Amino acid sequence: MSIKENDKKYIAPTYGRFPVEFARAEGSTVYDTDGKKYIDMGAGIATTVFGHCDSEYVKAVTEQLNKYAHASNLYYTEPQVKLAELLCEKTGMKKVFFANSGAEANEGMIKAARKYSFDKYGEGRSKIITLKNSFHGRTVTTLSATGQDVFHNYFFPFTEGFDYAPANDIEGTKALITDDVCAVMVELVQGEGGVLPLEADYVNEIYSLCAEKDILFCVDEVQTGNGRCGALYAYMRYNIMPDIISTAKGLGGGLPIGAVLLGEKVENTLGPSMHGSTFGGNPVCAAGAYNVISRIDDGLLDGVQKKSDYIVSRLKACKNTVSVSGMGLLLGIKTTKDSKEIVNACIADGVLPLTAKDKIRLTPPLNISFEDLEKALDVICANIDK
Repeated sequence: MSIKENDKKYIAPTYGRFPVEFARAEGSTVYDTDGKKYIDMGAGIATTVFGHCDSEYVKAVTEQLNKYAHASNLYYTEPQVKLAELLCEKTGMKKVFFANSGAEANEGMIKAARKYSFDKYGEGRSKIITLKNSFHGRTVTTLSATGQDVFHNYFFPFTEGFDYAPANDIEGTKALITDDVCAVMVELVQGEGGVLPLEADYVNEIYSLCAEKDILFCVDEVQTGNGRCGALYAYMRYNIMPDIISTAKGLGGGLPIGAVLLGEKVENTLGPSMHGSTFGGNPVCAAGAYNVISRIDDGLLDGVQKKSDYIVSRLKACKNTVSVSGMGLLLGIKTTKDSKEIVNACIADGVLPLTAKDKIRLTPPLNISFEDLEKALDVICANIDK
């Protein structure tokens, strides 16, 4: 039987897969089992930030794999400590908890926020405000945190304690910030919700209100972080300092790792046995992540913004483009046509974009060449205007 047939037979049907079977990849180029070549404009959903089989990344991961692959968190491991130090140095945060995914990182952020409030104020101050149209993960609690009704089905009972504010509506959000609220949790660009950035005035107003009321300001940087938005983390483009940050996806460069970055208020909130993970901060994943974070510098970030500007200018010139939204190399394109039809047409023509709601979503490797970008956009624009 073929891989596709065995996939259907043995794997739970939770994914709507595109009709491509990867055989090998290098940089921003993917080859399928028939030898067909594709330009990767999705990067594993904003994950392979330096593309496929990057030599420096492969070396870092392989060197650690040849030392030891796993130790559990009952012991000290150098890659985990080095990565935590680097993240704290680059962000100004104080402590790090490592998880395995974005959903797990958001679970850790939620637990830390509620624990901080419980320690300081006791019971009854545990509500978390998230935004309508947000997406925070697929565990029962992170589905509860997600501000989209479509995700609040089937898995009852959902975790209580979340209210959903209208994004970019200052007064509407303020109305929900009552005495029982411990945190506000936002994506600065709503990725799965349609690649929609939050307005700077809105973010700064709510951030200031949270600081005034000792409500933690928590930022979900699972998709927006690790250079994706033209800064190491998207919050840096808003001139704020969150109390807690979650991140994953691009952090591991293709290996599964998530992180909760804890600011000064909450750095000692989680004590022994209050949270944990068998695989969180796995030495191989941490070694890969350290390589990724150590290479995200001003030169790379400047390139991200230049590529973003180029992509936006090309897409806005398409006659069937309605709008282009996003930040850095996290972009969404709304057209007069069906986004899924355009994506399928692009795949047939050798380009791999993504979707986000009714939009085409582009999250290419951060180091994709302008040559590959030009070729990919030729295909995307042709299919938008076909």
